[in-house]
Amino acid sequence: MELWYTEEHTDNVRFSIKIDKQLYSGKSEFQRIDVFESKEFGKFFTLDGLIMLTEKDEFIYHDMIVHVPMATNPNIKKVLVIGAGDGGTVRELSRYKTIERIDMVEIDKLVVDICKEYLPQTACQLDSEKVNLYFEDGLKFVRTKENEYDLIIVDSTDPFGPGEGLFTKEFYGNCYKALNENGILVNQHESPYYESYAKSMKRAHKRIVEFFPVCKVYQAHIPTYPSGHWLFGFASKKYNPITDLDENAWNSLGIKTKYYNTDLHKGSFALPNYVKELMVNKDE
Repeated sequence: MELWYTEEHTDNVRFSIKIDKQLYSGKSEFQRIDVFESKEFGKFFTLDGLIMLTEKDEFIYHDMIVHVPMATNPNIKKVLVIGAGDGGTVRELSRYKTIERIDMVEIDKLVVDICKEYLPQTACQLDSEKVNLYFEDGLKFVRTKENEYDLIIVDSTDPFGPGEGLFTKEFYGNCYKALNENGILVNQHESPYYESYAKSMKRAHKRIVEFFPVCKVYQAHIPTYPSGHWLFGFASKKYNPITDLDENAWNSLGIKTKYYNTDLHKGSFALPNYVKELMVNKDE
């Protein structure tokens, strides 16, 4: 008997992975959590039936959400991570000796517990002494902060369910307030390819542009995410990720990565025309 995990990317498109077995299935007060084992992608976990990460391609997402801001400003010391219960973002941040504090806010403690048990590949630094874990709503947490962080990374689920509040105008305004004068905000920015994801991307981008003087979008290829074409948002009070990229400083750190490099950093901001048009279209 063959077992397949299937995810609906749209009403008309499905993506399937052959699985060897299901390792975990359960429900928290927020969402359903499943962990599977597969030959092609290794272990992977899903929230409410959507893939969050696989062992095989998680490095792409985590490299791009962390190293792009860190290479733009290598002097980042205090970081707020919202979401990211799998631990991959914290793992990459923990590679920087210059970072003094990482506050991670995840609404669902069960996600962290399950990832620690089944996905140590990403969860390996969650108990680091630099990391402060808060199990609460990121939207409420950031409301109480002002002029505190050099970098905020919003590593959230899609804009419905527990992640819905992290795509609002109020949230981005509070992020702006929580950042210091050199602050950078990076967020997963959805896919531009399928219509429903593109609408979410346009809404988020429009709201971020209202607050930050520097707003850019960059891209990566993540095979298990819808369409494979995924975007990240970069917003800052000061730093331009293209002209302020400190290549020599970052390369001198000797951080070994599987996806990110400083040439790719510059190239990832070169967007296809259809994506550029989506971002300037004012109909959302």
